[in-house]
Amino acid sequence: MPPTSTGRLPLFHPERLDPDQRALYADITGGPRSAGPQPFALTDADGHLNGPFNAMLLSPRTGSALQGLGAAIRYRTTLSPRVRETAVLVVAAVWDSAFERYAHEPAGSAAGLTDAEIRALRDGADPGLTDPFEHAAWATARTLATPPRHLDDTWYEAARDALGETALFELSTLVGYYATLALQLRLFDVPAPDLPRNEPPSMDKESVP
Repeated sequence: MPPTSTGRLPLFHPERLDPDQRALYADITGGPRSAGPQPFALTDADGHLNGPFNAMLLSPRTGSALQGLGAAIRYRTTLSPRVRETAVLVVAAVWDSAFERYAHEPAGSAAGLTDAEIRALRDGADPGLTDPFEHAAWATARTLATPPRHLDDTWYEAARDALGETALFELSTLVGYYATLALQLRLFDVPAPDLPRNEPPSMDKESVP
């Protein structure tokens, strides 16, 4: 018998969706995420959406806007894959998001992050990126992802000079988007595959599921 829930929500079966949900489901499974490499399978064997996408079906209009923002961040910014995945893993560490680690550590590896860099990001430590732009992006993402603090003019000017205003805008949007997903994954208690609910993976592990 197929599963009927993941975390706190029921899994929405594609054959029982209303028209708005069906349109959103098609956008997620038939959009750019389905065409290229996937950090994780978008659906399970029965067609249920995995990870944060199942919850988006609760409110298709909001979910559509949210998944559209995510697609734009992944496929239509000036940020390199290494910078993008570094920033996602920063958010995963700050929020202690097991699912984001599960999904994006392999994506980070595919983007060229080394095992040592991924371990450091998992631990919330400086990954030692030698490229000045990548290091500035990591430091900026870390500041933006941590609890609210005053970002004074000196900090802003340094970040702007290192990254440029376009990349700074894109990076802040990425951090906000993945923080939103981390919040929703926590709210609905969505587990990473092969992990018990409410139990993050060991920080000593060097591989992911």
